[in-house]
Amino acid sequence: MSAPTSDPSLHRKVLLGLVLGALAGGLANSLAAGSPAAREWVNVLADGVAHPIGQIFLRLLFLVVVPLVFTSLVVGVAGLGDLSKLGRIGGKTLLFFLGTTAISVVIGLTLLNTFQPGAGFDAATKEALMTQYGSDAAALQAKAEAQNFTSVLDGANKLLNMFLPRNVLQAVVSMDMLPVIVFALLMGCALTLAEKGRRERMVEWMETVGGAMVTIVGFAMKLAPYAVFCLIFSVIAKFGFDLLGKLAMYMALVIAGYLILLLGLFPLLIRVLCKRSPIEFMRKAMPIVGTALSTSSSNATLPTSIRIAQSELGVRPSVAGFVLPLGATMNMNGTALFEGAVVLFVAQVFGIELTLAQQAVVVLLCVFSAIGAAGVPGGSLPLIMIVMAQVGVPPDGIAIILGVDRLLDMGRTVVNVMGDVVCAAWIERGESSGASTA
Repeated sequence: MSAPTSDPSLHRKVLLGLVLGALAGGLANSLAAGSPAAREWVNVLADGVAHPIGQIFLRLLFLVVVPLVFTSLVVGVAGLGDLSKLGRIGGKTLLFFLGTTAISVVIGLTLLNTFQPGAGFDAATKEALMTQYGSDAAALQAKAEAQNFTSVLDGANKLLNMFLPRNVLQAVVSMDMLPVIVFALLMGCALTLAEKGRRERMVEWMETVGGAMVTIVGFAMKLAPYAVFCLIFSVIAKFGFDLLGKLAMYMALVIAGYLILLLGLFPLLIRVLCKRSPIEFMRKAMPIVGTALSTSSSNATLPTSIRIAQSELGVRPSVAGFVLPLGATMNMNGTALFEGAVVLFVAQVFGIELTLAQQAVVVLLCVFSAIGAAGVPGGSLPLIMIVMAQVGVPPDGIAIILGVDRLLDMGRTVVNVMGDVVCAAWIERGESSGASTA
């Protein structure tokens, strides 16, 4: 799929927009302190100006997610040309996803167990946060409860609906990506068995549609620096830096976990599994990082991930088109780390001690819930509440961290998408070496 020429300095512009947006938001919050009239104007500026600009950018990206994921997977599977090859690549991809996700959860739990940021948490701050974000937590609770099942039959039907709903168009409308992925995989498999001429014509058509979606993303990315300024401004202008100070230790540990993955685990995998220079690899992948920071969405970052993997990292279209769309929905390393950290932090705040057995359950639940997390901003929060309920932690306690979730969401999206790209590079190396020895 062809793509428009990218701006090599885009990630620097996005980071600049992030910093300036935070500073402008902090200044606006400070000027509005103690003045109801000024506070009203700041809210109007945040909600009536900054929010719409940021949403235009995000919605342009979400607009193309479903057709891009579908066409990429169909072309990727059909391009493999052999169903036995699909099984081999699929097995290796799933192994990578599960292994790195489990490691991520363990890293998060280890940091939170070691430094105990929730122990002795200020009671007044806890009550204030519970009050301020209680309504948001209640809405998330309703979403989490909707995913519970009342009987074995109900559970079986909900599991089937996750992958094979009766109406795939309803899944498209709801942006439920797992059914779209299953349909695309089946379509790609069917095309590999079709007559060659028909298969090639259909693949060419899919590539044209996918290329058009990438072009639309190119239009959206021109807004990225301004959009990220507005998105961060609207958050900081409303809540200020005081909230960051109250949750500083918790945020620092989560970000430290992200950095351990980005600067430790992933470079190790790049060196050992991919046999490549981690520094060069990360340098070429910086546009992906910039897009992930600005969107907080694995799905919205997918077009950039596919383009950079092919043009800069040497991943062939069939591999990128298969691994990266799967990863955007199923491989959530940063989300898994974050989920484990949230569960343990809230438990510490409420004075609940989780045994090693309970924490092992948390690891298991986080690995599998991360697979089902929506690749959109805040998509993992209802699933975290389910995990919390399973180990006796009050689900409504998630209100304590909601105010800073958007900032941490940016970081975990970077980790999520970089894990996908490393996996694609590993699969590419294995397929290339296999082809050369064949």
